[in-house]
Amino acid sequence: MSQSSIAAASSANAARRGSATSRRILIGLGWLIFFLFLLLPLFIVVSQGLKNGLGAFFTAIFEPDALSALKLTVFAVLISVPLNLVFGVSAAWCVSKYSFRGKSMLVTLIDLPFSVSPVIAGLVYVLMFGAQGFFGPWLQDQDIQIVFALPGIVLATIFVTVPFVARELIPLMQEQGTQEEEAARLLGANGWQMFWHVTVPNIKWGLIYGVVLCTARAMGEFGAVSVVSGHIRGVTNTLPLHVEILYNEYNHVAAFAVASLLLILALFILLLKQWSENRINRLRASAAEE
Repeated sequence: MSQSSIAAASSANAARRGSATSRRILIGLGWLIFFLFLLLPLFIVVSQGLKNGLGAFFTAIFEPDALSALKLTVFAVLISVPLNLVFGVSAAWCVSKYSFRGKSMLVTLIDLPFSVSPVIAGLVYVLMFGAQGFFGPWLQDQDIQIVFALPGIVLATIFVTVPFVARELIPLMQEQGTQEEEAARLLGANGWQMFWHVTVPNIKWGLIYGVVLCTARAMGEFGAVSVVSGHIRGVTNTLPLHVEILYNEYNHVAAFAVASLLLILALFILLLKQWSENRINRLRASAAEE
């Protein structure tokens, strides 16, 4: 073997060793960051919630104000997520199936909540529907309360969660094209039949994924809801706002206990998200093989 071949082989081995070392360092650094900024805080939240035992933990969770906050959070999710589901499917259908003037503007507006601070969004609703707002006097005459009530919380939640379903479905529906819908139309299917029997089966896992993300965001929303809720304890406080109140009152054990409840809900939603994501990846892989 020539000297040049030996030198080339040595260089290749050194490069592989260096690459393996760099890979181990990067993986170790990734795990360290994951532990410090995710696992450790979660462990601290749960451990602090259980600091005074299970009795104090469950007392904080089943306290009337906490149950009221949980109920309001669930109501906000149950109202806002279906509305966003309808809007997301409609917007994705329009963007992926049709060409029309203002299409790019619609896509831009869908992404607006990603760029606008939730606090600003909440303030806009206060300026529109508050007592001194644009529609405030008329709403008072009709005895309709939006701000500092459930409708305002739902509106704020809808705003911050608008993009999730639509943004998940638009690329999925664009990738699938219109061939199957056109074939169904040629076979005599009307628009509603075509949607339910052709479109929905093709997008159902992406739809579930978008709904899961929307639900997670709705449950954890703080900024916009904080502005429109008025922080009325036991009336307009959602779970994140209730955690803030408990913490500001130096009732740390109760605050961490309620935060642990939010954590449990978030982990459940994360499992649903991962499950739906795996289904989407398998469907895409099978479609690529075909």
